[in-house]
Amino acid sequence: MAIVEGLSFSYVLHELPRDRLPFRRWRFELWHGARLEAAGWRMTERDALRALHKHGSRVAHAMFGLRPPADGPRSSGFLPGAAVRVQHGGIAFALVPRALDAPPALRGVVRG
Repeated sequence: MAIVEGLSFSYVLHELPRDRLPFRRWRFELWHGARLEAAGWRMTERDALRALHKHGSRVAHAMFGLRPPADGPRSSGFLPGAAVRVQHGGIAFALVPRALDAPPALRGVVRG
């Protein structure tokens, strides 16, 4: 099977502040360039990381007109803030923290 490589997504993952809900929540965003491909929240950081893998695979396969395999991509010790390479089905892609995508001069700029 041929594998499509060279695709990269950026992500944002952070804990939401506690407000009226008494439990912790983790927000995730999956970006391809300036386009937001997926966003949401999960109850645990681990589930949010798993969602990034799943949505990254779904979007990557759709870009090439492919259907993603039924089983989800395996997460292998993916830590928040780290770049990781994911291979699922016939697609390989990278998940890179969004802050690393910005040029060094713009990393300190607060986006509104």
